[in-house]
Amino acid sequence: MSIYDPQLHTLSGQQSSVGDYRGKALLLVNVASKCGLTPQYEGLERLQKTYGDRGFTVLGFPCNQFGGQEPGTSGEIAEFCSATYGVTFPMFEKIEVNGEGRHPVYQELVVVPDDDGATGDIQWNFEKFLVTPEGEVVRRFRPTVDPEAPELTDAIETILPG
Repeated sequence: MSIYDPQLHTLSGQQSSVGDYRGKALLLVNVASKCGLTPQYEGLERLQKTYGDRGFTVLGFPCNQFGGQEPGTSGEIAEFCSATYGVTFPMFEKIEVNGEGRHPVYQELVVVPDDDGATGDIQWNFEKFLVTPEGEVVRRFRPTVDPEAPELTDAIETILPG
């Protein structure tokens, strides 16, 4: 299976997949609206604005598995992200990133090691995965890595298409 294959739904309920973004450099992030790390939405949106016209996009995956910090409906999540942080990047319906109900996209992601060589379960909200335009998951950044940290922006710049 490829990261592109599993089916998803957008916050508006439309069928989608990561494959819809084939050919772009991607940053997949599990997000939450009521987390101490929620202000990372600002940095994620700045990444989208900085690199979006160069073949990059952030993909947001709301998840309520960490302290119940994403309790809202799809509509509430969409409204929060738009009104509070001006999010323009694609957002999907809530999924599970750990456990028996782990979404197939995250089954592909959790086998990727972080910079210390650790794989496995998502640690918390805002864990980030960098995917090449060919669909290869190449880097894993733990939740406390700021979206605009040099190691993350440098990694994005090395995989931008063309």
